[in-house]
Amino acid sequence: MVEAVVLYPSPPIGHLLAMVELGKLLLSHRPSLSIHILIATPPYQAESTAPHIAAVSSTIPSIVFHKLPKVTLLPSTDVTHHEFLTFEVLRLSNPNVHETLLSISKDYKVRAFIMDFFCTVAFKVVVDLSIPPYFFYTSGVATLSSFFYLPTLHNNTTKSFKELNLLLNIPGVPPVPSADMPKPVLDRNDQVYHIFINNSMYLPKSAGIIINSFESLEPRAIKAIRDGLCVPDGPTPPLYCIGPLIADVDRRSGARSNVAGEGAPDDCLMWLDNQPSKSVVFLCFGSLGLFSAQQLKEIAEGLERSEQRFLWVVRNPPSENLSVAIKEQSEPDLNTLLPMGFLERTKERGKVVKSWAPQVAVLNHDSIGGFVTHCGWNSVLESVCAGVPMVAWPLYAEQRFNRVLLVEEMKIALPMVESETGFVDSSEVEKRVRELMEWEQGKLVRERTVAMKHAAKAAMSEGGSSRLALAKLFESWKKE
Repeated sequence: MVEAVVLYPSPPIGHLLAMVELGKLLLSHRPSLSIHILIATPPYQAESTAPHIAAVSSTIPSIVFHKLPKVTLLPSTDVTHHEFLTFEVLRLSNPNVHETLLSISKDYKVRAFIMDFFCTVAFKVVVDLSIPPYFFYTSGVATLSSFFYLPTLHNNTTKSFKELNLLLNIPGVPPVPSADMPKPVLDRNDQVYHIFINNSMYLPKSAGIIINSFESLEPRAIKAIRDGLCVPDGPTPPLYCIGPLIADVDRRSGARSNVAGEGAPDDCLMWLDNQPSKSVVFLCFGSLGLFSAQQLKEIAEGLERSEQRFLWVVRNPPSENLSVAIKEQSEPDLNTLLPMGFLERTKERGKVVKSWAPQVAVLNHDSIGGFVTHCGWNSVLESVCAGVPMVAWPLYAEQRFNRVLLVEEMKIALPMVESETGFVDSSEVEKRVRELMEWEQGKLVRERTVAMKHAAKAAMSEGGSSRLALAKLFESWKKE
């Protein structure tokens, strides 16, 4: 029978992109493999993954997508809580996962089932079918350390992290303010907190954890996990750092695949072609990140006063009490959202694009000298691989935790400092953009980022640490 590996990403587009890149990597090492990707219907932005799935299906026949039947959520489900919404869809999809695995197993020898951390609810299904369970962790090694260690932290206090107001000591990680723990675990009264605790307890039970990072980017966290410091009461599974995996595709929300006019790739990149080398700061905040109308005005005022060249992706403010873009967004009216006269006054040195930009292409353009980012892990790796230093402005998920790592541990970013309510005023925007582009601190961060760019390339080269980790992963499947 043909050997197969089954991949199970969680619904958000960023997780799917990373999982597809993993599938491509596995095929590059063993072209005879058959890769099967299970797709649970996203609870939001339902069509956002369709163009990418269609493109991969048409070009890589060895990757087969299995769209799981749509599940019916209870009427009482909180649709504004996007993490809980995701977990519910995955929990209700378990019978469909079981049936699909049985079907695949009729024609293939399934060597491994590789699931996203969010998809831990499928762990028992996989084990019951005697298929080795692996995790693919789509953020960094340090955040993985925090989830390995989460049950220990949970047992050491009865308070929520948001109430502790102290520095947490997690093996292999700089001291982390308790309020900077991943957003879903800040409140121990939130049902999602307990799902994360449960998922964390399954990590050590897996056959191994594959992670989109590389040895020289996070050496301390990797050593702490491998030394067993993060799971003090049991064994730690093997860790396979196989990154960085970069998906050079359009990550817009929505299913539009070719949009002409302002903001289209050619328009954006043609503007960059006319800017001096390393002179433009790029501001972009992921597929879900949104700002209030007041925050957009503060960003504009800060950029204008900074006197720096900029390329800024602007989206409509959140609506219906949603803090992230879990519904399709309409095109923003820039004249309404931005300060009066801003576009005219900055037209010689700035460009504002609506809703999206081809991020990987932009970051790799010679004109880009800095990146103001929400600290999503895919964006971090894209910036590292392009050698572009960052200003870290986290918005949701584990991004505040990532900021600590980028600034304190890796030293490849400067921090955007917000108020207690999360608001950032124009003077802070101005200061950080100037600091990144003009000051000595920005120069040091730039040098460190360029060094990491070369380290990333070495890791993925023949004989590099990530290639060796991939070979060890295949060896583990032989033993299984």
